[in-house]
Amino acid sequence: MIASKKFNYKPVDSELERASNSYLMSLVAVLGGLPLPIMNLLASVFFYIGNRKSTPFVKWHCTQALFAQLGMFFFNTVGFWWTISIIFRDGIATNYYVAYMITIVLFNLVEFISTLYLATQTRKGNHLEMYFFSDITNLICKTNENAS
Repeated sequence: MIASKKFNYKPVDSELERASNSYLMSLVAVLGGLPLPIMNLLASVFFYIGNRKSTPFVKWHCTQALFAQLGMFFFNTVGFWWTISIIFRDGIATNYYVAYMITIVLFNLVEFISTLYLATQTRKGNHLEMYFFSDITNLICKTNENAS
């Protein structure tokens, strides 16, 4: 799910900290607005906007974190509104609902652990790329083209 790559330059300590914070931003938002899936996405969007003119390393990791949150947002939103419809519209919690919620909890747990791992490794200076999201990030940022 995560591959270690080389970036085209060695980032300084302040870049490592800001890049690491791009992953932690979504975890901080979880504490503030746990049931609302939009909170994690908004935290990543605002952090991205604040750092889009930053160094290539920071911008790359902010973008990857944003796309990872965007991917989870759609799954979490379906689960959120499905739960709301069951609670407030006399819906029935079917086997499909239970299976979907178990799947969402597992996805979120994997995403939570991945985010912590990415944040700590990025802070140590390791450039880690998530499968799928890193490909999109490389297309948008084009800041790591000459890396080996």
